[in-house]
Amino acid sequence: MKALIFAAGRGERMRPLSDVTPKPLLRVAGRALIEWQIARLAAAGVTEVVVNTAHLAVQLEASLGVGRKHGVRIAYSREGTRAEDALETLGGIIHALPLLGDAPFIAISGDIVADYDYRALAPRAQRIAQGEADAHLVLVDNPSFHPQGDMGLRDGLITRTPPLLTYANIAVLAPRLFTFEPAGRRKLFPWLYAHVAAARVTGERFRGRWFNVGTPADLDAVDAALRAKPFA
Repeated sequence: MKALIFAAGRGERMRPLSDVTPKPLLRVAGRALIEWQIARLAAAGVTEVVVNTAHLAVQLEASLGVGRKHGVRIAYSREGTRAEDALETLGGIIHALPLLGDAPFIAISGDIVADYDYRALAPRAQRIAQGEADAHLVLVDNPSFHPQGDMGLRDGLITRTPPLLTYANIAVLAPRLFTFEPAGRRKLFPWLYAHVAAARVTGERFRGRWFNVGTPADLDAVDAALRAKPFA
């Protein structure tokens, strides 16, 4: 199974830090944000990684290279060289399809840090490959910065009804979902909700450690948290 890491945007709330350094390369506890997720993927045996790039793309590629030092193989889905070139999540997926192949793939944000075990997604991917679902989303309890949540979970299916949880920016997606979608700058949500309404999107609730690093204050807080209590 391959993984796509979204790393193309500027990260507006992280400015001015993200003006000169790609947000995924900002460091917490001695490691770049994106490296935390690459390490978790590699530990789970996911060694084929696609990274989409636009804003400060040269820095990202120079830092990560082909992935050898991280135990993975990295390919780049290049959307441009400026923040304005970034295609958002849905557009980024469509642009990256030639690198992702025909099998279900993991899609994650480059600015989250979590101790989620990606091995848990293998059986989910198998169900998607067999046509039992089209996507699988990981949800977490609503953080203080997003108390309203995003979507519900009932009997293993994503819903739009309360109580709502927060999308963890971790998913498994079927490439067939995007085959006939037009290219361009587009977001995955609310587009994917049509498949939610058709009961084609499964989900799970993750109760482990999960950080969404959106601001300089978040960066400092996550750095302190991981130094105080590293991942196992």
